[in-house]
Amino acid sequence: MTYHPKSDFLRVMIERGYMADCTDYQALDEALSNGVVTAYIGYDATAASLHVGHLLNIMMLRWLQRTGHKPITLMGGGTTKVGDPSFRSDERPLLGPDQIDANIAGMKQVFGKYLDYGAGPTDALMLNNAEWLDSLNYLDFLRDIGRHFSVNRMLSFESVKSRLDREQSLSFLEFNYMILQAYDFLELNRRYGCRLQMGGSDQWGNIVNGIDLTRRILDHEVYGLTSPLLTTADGAKMGKSAGGAVWLNAEMRSPYEFWQFWRNTADADVGRFLRLYTELPLDECNRLGALEGAEINAAKIVLANAVTTLCHGAEAAETAEATAREVFEKGGLGEDLPTLALSATEIAEGIPVVQLITRAGLAKSGKEAKRLIAEGGARLNDELLSDAGLMIDAAMLAEPIKLSAGKKRHALVRLAG
Repeated sequence: MTYHPKSDFLRVMIERGYMADCTDYQALDEALSNGVVTAYIGYDATAASLHVGHLLNIMMLRWLQRTGHKPITLMGGGTTKVGDPSFRSDERPLLGPDQIDANIAGMKQVFGKYLDYGAGPTDALMLNNAEWLDSLNYLDFLRDIGRHFSVNRMLSFESVKSRLDREQSLSFLEFNYMILQAYDFLELNRRYGCRLQMGGSDQWGNIVNGIDLTRRILDHEVYGLTSPLLTTADGAKMGKSAGGAVWLNAEMRSPYEFWQFWRNTADADVGRFLRLYTELPLDECNRLGALEGAEINAAKIVLANAVTTLCHGAEAAETAEATAREVFEKGGLGEDLPTLALSATEIAEGIPVVQLITRAGLAKSGKEAKRLIAEGGARLNDELLSDAGLMIDAAMLAEPIKLSAGKKRHALVRLAG
């Protein structure tokens, strides 16, 4: 990146590694330097919580607000009914209105931890595109909006082209998604003066469509900015772990598990993740990221504490670190470990340890749990577990037991009540 911005926001985006591409660096930089710019990112309600894969863009909105501008979090109550086909190999399952509303309620819990909402000039807004999409008249929409879109051009976008090149079906419903997203930008510009759409680099085509539509209909200058699609040093998609998606809502992923995810960051990713997911000064991020050997572990704890504090609060981060210290350094159980509570009825005739390992989230299936035991990767109360046929009964659960998968993933099993 050779562009040297005048505005604080673009400087942060470039220096900390948030920037993949921008439709017009200089014009956007001028706008950001000359007053408050309103920008948005859209979030379709496909699950009851956001996950770590969304965190990069949430941090972008947070920096936008910190540098004196106005963020909009746009909930996709309308677009979720269609489903974004970008870079997918199949059509998303269609969700009903009740499920979409429930998912939005779950997702909203996260944003207030990162952004300040209100009526001030730089206070964030939370909107739902169902507000304008649900009431569209199809014929009017085709005539007034659809005529501005070239099918030839839409087919050339990589997100669509990759699907067609693999000869995988793209439904007409999905094909409409990019038109609806473009219309979102038009409406946000018309209603709220929004001049910037941000998103992951897989959204580039959708963003460009929105810019073109807004310029054609309103003759307003608007911009697009994308972030890189992150993978970890080992090539895995960011936000995934052995236990599945790393959710941001505490009831779907405990603060301890969330903390542990960041503590387990690969050495090669520490500096980059400190720059992207914390607000530590850039020099400090680079210093910590350059540590080697055992010293890098201290940097990982700094990373885990900083990210967990933003998402779950300082107390949750402190408790998670204390639990980790007790589990790893003292061999204790740790009060904050993920816990599976069993009823007396469930345990009456005993329960296979393989089933407990699976239910505690340490393996995805009984087959995987058996393989974990066979390969010497499972422990019960810190002792090697070698018998995949072991039955756990009520007497064994007089005190909570600790199950472990490898050295870093643990769970408690106890009797309920």
